[in-house]
Amino acid sequence: MVAQDLSAVEAIERSVYTHPWTIGNFTDSLEAGYHCWILEREGRVAGYSVVMIAAGEAHLLNLSIALPLQRRGLGGELLRFVVKLARDHAALTIYLEVRESNTAGRALYAQYGFAEIGQRRGYYPAGAVREDAVTMEKKLQ
Repeated sequence: MVAQDLSAVEAIERSVYTHPWTIGNFTDSLEAGYHCWILEREGRVAGYSVVMIAAGEAHLLNLSIALPLQRRGLGGELLRFVVKLARDHAALTIYLEVRESNTAGRALYAQYGFAEIGQRRGYYPAGAVREDAVTMEKKLQ
């Protein structure tokens, strides 16, 4: 992911989330040196991921696929890439948070070996209230 990708990334982000990241969030991630990647199909951004890797741990901060391309295996493809990236950078564990209501996301992560290890109360904005996050991990050894 580079700055020129951000308008396409933001458009996907706004279409898939009720409380999306902003271009500023993605810019900050790029500037912080996080591992920000796009997945392309037919010359267009089809999905993206943002991963922070440090001190033997990886934290998947965002993984999204454009709505028209969901349920075609691209999420799994990008997730496999993220896991390989974390391993290649000597991470021993990868963590993520996912909305409790995101059953499709939770199922995808479970399919790729992530286990639910906890819950973060009120982690996500959800209108007038906040939604809990499920914390998941995958051991990479």
